[in-house]
Formats: sequence, C-alpha cells, structure tokens
Amino acid sequence: MIDRDELKRAAAMKAVELVEDGMVVGLGTGSTAAFVVAGLGERVRKGLKIVAIPTSEHTAEMARELGIELTNFAQHQRIDLAIDGADEVERRSLQLIKGRGGALLREKIVAAASQRFIVVVDSEKIVDHLGQNFPVPVEIVRFGWQVTAATLAAAGARPELRAPHGEPFLTDGGNYILDCHVGQIQDPVEMERRLNAPVGVVENGLFVGRTSQVIIASETGIEVLNP
Repeated sequence: MIDRDELKRAAAMKAVELVEDGMVVGLGTGSTAAFVVAGLGERVRKGLKIVAIPTSEHTAEMARELGIELTNFAQHQRIDLAIDGADEVERRSLQLIKGRGGALLREKIVAAASQRFIVVVDSEKIVDHLGQNFPVPVEIVRFGWQVTAATLAAAGARPELRAPHGEPFLTDGGNYILDCHVGQIQDPVEMERRLNAPVGVVENGLFVGRTSQVIIASETGIEVLNP
C-alpha cells in the first residue's frame, strides 16, 4: 500500500530545496504544506535565513513553533517563492483547484504576489480536467449568503454550504465557503470568471495561470512539470 503522507513529504522536501538565504517565502495551508513548513523549520534550525508570509493562522502558528520568522505585506509587497499544495492539478495546463483547507483567499493573494509559485502534490492530485474529483470552493460573505448561493445555482453551479459539524465553516477572514459542483471544467478561465461574478463572492478556488512549477511525488519517484 502506498503511503500518501510519505509521497507528500517527498514532494515537499524537493520544493524546500528551492528556498535560498534572504528569501521572502509564502507558506501554504493544508497537509502537504505542513510538510513544507516542517522542512523549512529544519533548514532554519541549521542556519537558513528567511522570512515568511503564512496563508492561515494555523500555518502561522506552526511556523512560529519551528522558529521561522514571519512578516507581512506591510513590510514586503512581493514574495520571492511561495510553496503550497493543491486539490487538483490539470496536467496539460497546470491550472489548479485549491481551498479544501479553507484558506483559498489568502492562498490566492500570496500566489498573486509571488515571483514563483511552486505546487507540491502526490500523483493522485493530477487530473485530465479540473472538477474531476472535487468541487470548486467559493468564499462568500456571510450576509445574504443564501442569495449568493442561489445566483451561483442559477449560473449552473450546484453550491453546498460547507458545514462539517453542522455549523457553517468560517474562514480566517470570517467568511463562508460554498463548495460548488460544476462537473469537469473545459474552460477554467471562463469558469473562474463566472464563479467570481455574483455579488457576495469574495474569491474562488480556481488558480488560473499562476503556477510556476508542479512537483509530483509518486511511487516511481519525483516528477517536475513546468508550464
């Protein structure tokens, strides 16, 4: 049986090798990103000098515990290198679905501010078309969320309010998430536009044209995909 955590760790360690002294580093959120933070923490302990901008409070807490110095966009408007995971990666285009961890808005801000955005995944996250295995998370404001959901449904999505324990999930920004089932996505650019269009939508989990490199770990080794 393949140990998926070991695959994630292997991909994360490959990405961590790209970090150099003096860099401003974007830290992702989720299980794969946790391996990245752990790997960076080990390198910092051995003398690596970096500052980092985390994409969630959970990641920030982990980074602090490992001795990684944190900064913010008031001090650094550009990030040299950001490393994060993904829920799905479309092999031919390297477009992504992200947001199962609930940090898609901050993740997208960090990706947009980064000179290089590195994605680390195991081979099961690679798909022919986005939407093959997961819905697209859409972060929305809480006020009038039912109206926003109805508008998305009228546009062809099938939105479900994320409420894992019976209560709506809250992002670090205090927003709700609608997991929008849209089927296999033939045109990610158009779908991103459509999902962002309704009033009340903050951002969606389609990452289009932002990936610099994808590092994939499988039982046969490490594969690197470039645009």
